[in-house]
Amino acid sequence: MKKLSAFLMSIFFLIAVGSVQAKDWKKVRIGIEGAYPPFSSIGADGKPQGFDIDIAMALCKEMGAECKLIAQDWDGIIPALLARKYDAIIASMSITEERKKKVDFTEKYYNSPAKFAVKKGTMADFTKEGTKAAIKGKTVGVQRETIFDRFLTDNYDKDVTIKRYGSQDDVYLDMLSGRLDMMMADSIAMTDGFLKKDGKDFELVGPSYSDPKWFGDGAGIAIRKGEDDLKMKFNKAIKAIRANGTYKKINDKYFKIDIY
Repeated sequence: MKKLSAFLMSIFFLIAVGSVQAKDWKKVRIGIEGAYPPFSSIGADGKPQGFDIDIAMALCKEMGAECKLIAQDWDGIIPALLARKYDAIIASMSITEERKKKVDFTEKYYNSPAKFAVKKGTMADFTKEGTKAAIKGKTVGVQRETIFDRFLTDNYDKDVTIKRYGSQDDVYLDMLSGRLDMMMADSIAMTDGFLKKDGKDFELVGPSYSDPKWFGDGAGIAIRKGEDDLKMKFNKAIKAIRANGTYKKINDKYFKIDIY
């Protein structure tokens, strides 16, 4: 009888735990970076703004969820997700095999290639092929712990001096000050952010880089492993806003092309 009682108690415990763990996801906390214009930045009013922010709000509306945005430095953005500081990351995070070892991803919500940027007229010999000889000895800035950092480390580490920064804004500042010869980042972020504002004396050079080995399969929403119900809700919402015109409206607010 005692064994039977213990068995029944264990069954009730498992059912109770399952009930506690089951979520309706009416409230979702979303991690953002807030330092990656035009995708994510903090406005003069102190509120987050940008493509990622508008997409996050549109997805939450489609899901019927109340969403709270939580800013987090890029270096700690995945650890904070795993520590349950928030439930998902919407921060232009590329879907890579390395990251998929730690977190799950939704389907992509946009995709754009990487490029180098330099001061106008300083790298005329850096052709579309992007030869290593053309940039040998240069100092290249990059945001650390990004796909661009990984690409530079794997392909150019012996040829250039790589300077790593905590945010993309910090890369831009040193580029403007002349401390860098080049920088590497997302081509859309540079074209519709940096080059349009402070970086009018700079230009993109060389080839576009999009090899999935380093750059993944587009930007997706990162979610903790095992939370398939939340991933399913986001995937369904991504498809819905693509179909009903909401995505295009947000896209056209920031970009001249469809970045999907």
